[in-house]
Amino acid sequence: MHPIRKILVPTDFSDHSALALTYAADLAKRYNASLTLLHVYPVVNYAAAEGFALYTPEQLAKLITQLNTRLKESEEQARASGAGDVGSSMLQGDAYQEILEQAEGFDLVVMGTHGRTGLKHALMGSVAEKIVRTSPCPVLTVRNPEASAS
Repeated sequence: MHPIRKILVPTDFSDHSALALTYAADLAKRYNASLTLLHVYPVVNYAAAEGFALYTPEQLAKLITQLNTRLKESEEQARASGAGDVGSSMLQGDAYQEILEQAEGFDLVVMGTHGRTGLKHALMGSVAEKIVRTSPCPVLTVRNPEASAS
């Protein structure tokens, strides 16, 4: 078995991601592994009368500041759960593609899954499912059984 030294934890800041972070922090503590949180935000645009428009630089800066704050809070949560070496990264793009690229340098990916089924799964797809099928390293998915499958 390949040693677990670097753990990647993609997060969308949902309850599912928070639970996955708790699992990842425990694994990081047990294996003395580093833990890296990753948040991927989409290319941000909004509907306007003339079509779609990109956020203004000020709006984008505010969004990035808010996301960085959430990442720092998640880092603190990981440390409080016992992880020692914790870092984070934020990227813009397609979540599946960016997570898959980042997974190249890691020994394990730990991520939450919403557990969607049926029509919601067919319409929204599952980033976690795609990562499980294509990741270059093992993937542990964590689903909160108490949360509704939305």
